[in-house]
Amino acid sequence: MRETKDGFLGKYPWLVTGFFFFMWYFLNVIFNILNKKIYNYFPYPYFVSAVHLFVGVVYCLISWSVGLPKRAPIDSNLLKVLIPVAVCHAIGHITSNVSFAAVAVSFTHTIKALEPFFNASASQFLLGQSIPITLWLSLAPVVLGVAMASLTELSFNWLGFISAMISNISFTYRSIFSKKAMTDMDSTNVYAYISIIALIVCIPPAIIVEGPQLLKHGFSDAIAKVGMTKFISDLFWVGMFYHLYNQLATNTLERVAPLTHAVGNVLKRVFVIGFSIVIFGNKISTQTGIGTGIAIAGVALYSIIKAKIEEDKKKGKTA
Repeated sequence: MRETKDGFLGKYPWLVTGFFFFMWYFLNVIFNILNKKIYNYFPYPYFVSAVHLFVGVVYCLISWSVGLPKRAPIDSNLLKVLIPVAVCHAIGHITSNVSFAAVAVSFTHTIKALEPFFNASASQFLLGQSIPITLWLSLAPVVLGVAMASLTELSFNWLGFISAMISNISFTYRSIFSKKAMTDMDSTNVYAYISIIALIVCIPPAIIVEGPQLLKHGFSDAIAKVGMTKFISDLFWVGMFYHLYNQLATNTLERVAPLTHAVGNVLKRVFVIGFSIVIFGNKISTQTGIGTGIAIAGVALYSIIKAKIEEDKKKGKTA
């Protein structure tokens, strides 16, 4: 029986890869929808950000306790390289959620389409890497599209816009520090440790910024609106979806070529934007719709060019 199973998976590996992509998209869309629904009755993004990570950390601890996966040991040297990654992850996560709470989900994801522009800028001006002119040209429609979408976005406010931009910068630095933190530890364990450190970083801001309001009326207002059971259930499931979609994204990356993953990531953003508009009935202007489309097309072009450059480099090294 095992031979049949192994033979089937070996013969049709695209089915397994397709399942990974489907689950990655599905979990991401559900997370974004549930996350926004929570903010509609409980507008406390600092606290909710901490809950996302807390649920994920509990999941990791339980997984470690049963040996799925086996916990990889960590020492002070590895901790030193993971802390900057986790701090940037925490800041980016919090500011993303502040933006999600302040504006439409579709608009936050449109602003976050600028992340490749920040990555290219950091590579060129901070790391001293030479960025091909083709990559810079592919980023022009991204910047133009986001500008067009922002000018006529009906849900626009500066808190949502600036928070999404800070998130872009934070995740850019996370990428820089991640390259320095390359380790033999498997991705599941690395993400677990990053989640634990990021949770520790997220708790103090949540207490300082939102603690008094939460104790005074935040929790009681939410419970009065939806009930204790739904409130706790929503927080638990949004945390589970957040952790699982991030883990699936990492696992998918390990299974496919950089180009495939890059295109898949762009399509994921299209799915999230589309579903959020349908689910929440967000009205968008024609210019915002066109701008979003241009930005996403630019990201797709950038991702394809960048992935091909990376593949050519690898071929050059192995040749």
